[in-house]
Parts: sequence; structure tokens; C-alpha cells
Amino acid sequence: MPDQPHSVAPAAQPALRKSLGVLDGVAIAASSTAATTSIGIGLGVTAGVVGLHLPAIMLLAFLPILGIAGAYSRLNRVEPNAGNGYVWVGRSLTPWLGFMVGWVNIVAVVAFLAYTTAVTGSALLQLAGDAGLHRVGGLALDPGSTAQTTAVGILVLVAVTLTAVTGIRTAARLQAGLLVFEYVVLLGFCGYGIVTGPHDFSLSWFDPFAIPSATALAQGMLLSVFCYWGFESAFSVNEEVRDPRDASRAGITTLFTMLALFLLGSLAFQRALSEQELVGHGAEGLAFFGERLASQPWAALPLVALMFSAVASLQAGVIPTARAMFAMSRDRTLGPVWSKVSPRYGTPAAGTLLIGALAAVVAALALVIPRLADMIMATVSAVGIVVALSYALTAVAAAVRFRSLLREDWREGIRAVVLPALSAATLLGLGGYLGWSFYTSADHFEVSADNGWFLLFTPVAMIASGFVAAAWARWVRRSPYFRTGKGTDADAPSLLVPSP
Repeated sequence: MPDQPHSVAPAAQPALRKSLGVLDGVAIAASSTAATTSIGIGLGVTAGVVGLHLPAIMLLAFLPILGIAGAYSRLNRVEPNAGNGYVWVGRSLTPWLGFMVGWVNIVAVVAFLAYTTAVTGSALLQLAGDAGLHRVGGLALDPGSTAQTTAVGILVLVAVTLTAVTGIRTAARLQAGLLVFEYVVLLGFCGYGIVTGPHDFSLSWFDPFAIPSATALAQGMLLSVFCYWGFESAFSVNEEVRDPRDASRAGITTLFTMLALFLLGSLAFQRALSEQELVGHGAEGLAFFGERLASQPWAALPLVALMFSAVASLQAGVIPTARAMFAMSRDRTLGPVWSKVSPRYGTPAAGTLLIGALAAVVAALALVIPRLADMIMATVSAVGIVVALSYALTAVAAAVRFRSLLREDWREGIRAVVLPALSAATLLGLGGYLGWSFYTSADHFEVSADNGWFLLFTPVAMIASGFVAAAWARWVRRSPYFRTGKGTDADAPSLLVPSP
């Protein structure tokens, strides 16, 4: 029966420490989704594509994501695993696609950490400017400079990585505290903006058919999917929650909370700012929004909230990625260093430190794109495509795994099979259409956020590297994962034994 858990064996080593509840899962998932960062930066980027139809695109993107969340929740119920999609897709479809899902999620998070590092540095430099500090030595501080923001952000990345090493419970408590401040500020300013904004409310804001073109709709959808990305972080710590059902509750709760916040932020920004102002301020959109609604020092509060959100999302990005690599290392598809658990903290400490270091290196490589806004646009477009692919494959895995429910209970079959399959088809269609539009929009390659070939090359390189890494794991590491398609968890140690 598809809803029956797998039989269990003696406990495996290494094992993660079970110390989390549902609220801890919400804190981790909400921090990873980073609503304040998505509102402060993502809304301006998305408005540049869809115009003043942010509420429409946020609602439209929520529908397939809800189907994806249902797939994650049902799969987690029968097989909680730190590798989640990597294990579920490998078991239900093929180990090659399972490995690729795990790999592209890791690569996508590292890219996300790289740009969030720069966003964090930008927020700090903007705060320094508000405090009257505009120069250090002979250097003029510029919150729009990728070089300066990355340098400052890397210092913060080092600090949050060290905090993540010391224990996930400590990290979750830190994130919960940051979230409370963020949401109080966000609700206050957005509510005030909706009430007092000079621009008239329009029902056309909710009309997806008014979006300029099919390409704009596809790109806007993927940008919005990127904004929701992160709710599944609750499932990455499902071996560290006391009850696996808490991971599902945390993921679904986070997703609906994000929808409410994105709609609130969309309405507030469009009431307070013109389309030109919303699009033109990009990475500094939330700071401009705060200045429009209040004078200093109150105007700095949204910027402080953005900084807290970026810091929390840095840490929340490090945590699930280290767990995904822990799960893959446990299957010997990655090297053994990623599955080493600290006896003192009960966390994959070495892997966590390595993820932070890798993100810092990639953040430094992003200096080839000098403007922060361009770097964000290029990264978000690439990550949006690979995240859509990862979500879609996980939903297909759920539909395949629970397909017998279509015969046994048609209502459950619709929820477990039909809705995930439709969500997967939607995301695959959007990703394919957007990739084609990128390909046909340019006739040469250039490292630029408005060059279609560059925007297409980045996600293709991410996906292709996954198959190269899978081939290495299959034929060089000789991981038994590729023979069985079954990933290990805390109750199934069989793949930890080297194959003959």
C-alpha cells in the first residue's frame, strides 16, 4: 500500500539529533523563504516583467506550488528523509533523476546564498548611509556595488554558518526572533501603505490576462515560484523533528503565510509607489518604500527588517543544504565528509562549514556582474528554472508512487495524483517556454542579465553538471543508490555498507 511506511531496520549511524518541533520547522522554512527579502527585492524585479499585476502573478504561482506542497507532505508522511526529493524521485522514477534533483537543489541554494550574501551587504551599507557613514578611508560606500556588498556580506555569512554548526535548535531560535521583528515591521509598514498610498486601487492588479505577453507571464510565474521557494526546508529537517508530521505542518503553514505576506506587500507597494518607482529601485526597493511612508529614524526600520531577513535566509539556506548533502553522502553518492556528525552538537558540522565556504567562493565569482540588480536578475531567473524542474519531478514522483489511489479512492487520488501531476506539468511547461524565449531572444552570448543566451546557459549548466556528478557517483564512487534507487535514512542503514 502506498500510504504504508517502509519497514525499518536497526538505527543507522551517523544519525542527526531529534530536537525540533513544528514551530522550529516554521521558523526554518519561513526564514528560508525570506518573505521580507522577496518583498523588498523580488517585487521590484517581478514588476519589471509583469507591470502592476503583482497580486495576480503571486496568486497564480501559488496554485501549482500548493499542489507541490501536497506532494511533499504526502511523501514525507510515508518516508521522512533529510534528502526528500533526492530520495523520493530516485525511488519512484529513476536514481539518475533523483540524484539530479538533489544536485540542482544544492547548486541552486549555493547560487541563492551567493546573491543573498550581496543583498545582506547592500542592506548593511544602506543602513550605514542612513547613519551618516558614506565613506571608509578613501572608499565611497555604494550599496549598489556587487564588490562592496559581497565583501560585507561574506563576513555575515561566516558568522551565520558558525551559528548553524553549533546546533539547529539554536539556529531555529535565532531565526524565530528575527522573524518576529521582520513581520511586525512588514505588517506595520505595508498596512500603512495600503491605507495611505496615493495610487488608486485597481481590480486589474488581480487580472492575469492583462499581463503584457505570454513570455512576461511565464517569466513572472517563475520569478514568483522563486519567491515561494524555501517552504520545503521544513522537510529537510524531518529527521530532526520529534514527529515527522510536524515537518508537513510547518511546510504548509509557511506556504500560506507567505501567500498572505506577498499579497499584502504587492498591494502596499502598488498603492504607495508608481510602476516606474517600483521597477527603478530594484534591490533598494524596500528602503525607498520606507522613506516614502516615514521619516528617519522610522524609515530605516524596513531596511533593518530586510537585513534581518537576509541574515536569517543565509542561515536557513546553509542548514537544509547541509542536510541534503548529508543524505547523499550517507548513500555514498557524495564524499564521506558531508555525513560526518559532530558528537558535540549533533549536526553535520563539517558539511555546514564547507557549504558556507562554497557559497562565499561563488559569491566572489559573481563579481563578473558589477551591478547588484543585474546579478540578482540573472541568478533569480536561473534558479527559478531549476527550482521549477526540481519541484515538478518531485510532484511526478508522488503521482507515480500513489497512482493506485485513483482506483481505491478517487477523492484521495485527485489530491495525491492529479493535482501534483497538473502542478508538475504547469511548471515544466513554464520552464520550457521561458527557456525557448531566452534562446530566441539573442543572437550572441554575453555575461549580462538581459542576454537570453546567458540566462539560458546558467540553468542548463546547473542541470548538466548534475548528470556529470551522477556519472561520477555511479561509476567512480560505485554508490549502491544507483542499483536500488533507495536512499538511506535514520532507520535504513543498508547503503552505508560498502558494496563488494
